[in-house]
Amino acid sequence: MKKSSIILIVVIAVAIAMIMVIYTDSSTYSTFTEAKGKQTELYVVGVLNKEKDLLYDPVTDANHFSFYMYDNDSTECQVVFNGSKPQDIERSEQIVLTGKMEGDVFHASKILMKCPSKYNQDEVEVIEMESTPVTASLN
Repeated sequence: MKKSSIILIVVIAVAIAMIMVIYTDSSTYSTFTEAKGKQTELYVVGVLNKEKDLLYDPVTDANHFSFYMYDNDSTECQVVFNGSKPQDIERSEQIVLTGKMEGDVFHASKILMKCPSKYNQDEVEVIEMESTPVTASLN
């Protein structure tokens, strides 16, 4: 086997290994406890603590939004987002944060929300319309 073929195979193997490491790290969700020990950005899933106030004052600072959230392990943590408050965050069923811990505060770079469905199957009302044949004459 040629020396260049061996080098090419090694480079391809390293590239595949790097892709697998990146894919494995980005496809799993973490908790606030796990995020405290890591310096990289992680995904944290949880629900909004509706008993505590959402802190957003667009007059003072339109790019500062703070709230409290429970992760999947029921650990509560303060979340700070450097952006505007997402619309209807209070109505969201679940929140996915991308970010990292700095001290005891989670700094989110992205917020994704799973909002409740507008229509539940039990609440959908079917309206039947009467159909009347339409006839037209060409004169």
